[in-house]
Amino acid sequence: MSVFNLTINGESKQVDVAPDTPMLWVLRDELDLVGTKYGCGVAMCGACTIHLDGNAVRSCQLPVSAVAGKPITTIEGLSENADHPVQKAWLEIDVPQCGYCQAGQIMNAVALLNENPNPSDEEIKNAMTGNICRCGTYIRIKQAIKKVAANS
Repeated sequence: MSVFNLTINGESKQVDVAPDTPMLWVLRDELDLVGTKYGCGVAMCGACTIHLDGNAVRSCQLPVSAVAGKPITTIEGLSENADHPVQKAWLEIDVPQCGYCQAGQIMNAVALLNENPNPSDEEIKNAMTGNICRCGTYIRIKQAIKKVAANS
């Protein structure tokens, strides 16, 4: 076990875990931030997407030892009242069906829009490809991203 000082959602946190503990389990089990979901465990589905230094990363394969000193944002830290423009568009377009993948989808969409405020359909498709939605809400996901881009 080792002590790691982390900055999560703008707050300093300290955890005492093994250095190879995936950030997903640090967030969920140690810090009770359960918005980030477990999907596949091998960084292929995107359910566990968080922001590390502003970039979308898969937390299920990201060891805690690799993130010390870097700002981490989870779905809980995206906005105070779930009123980030992407979250609002998600609700207005009625994107979620079962909702399980949506935290990862939103985090990936926010990272895309931060990097490219007006992405083309092809750029959205390429950026969101790694986030799997078993319910198949991909058309509504694209619509929500385009809505935010149009309002930027």
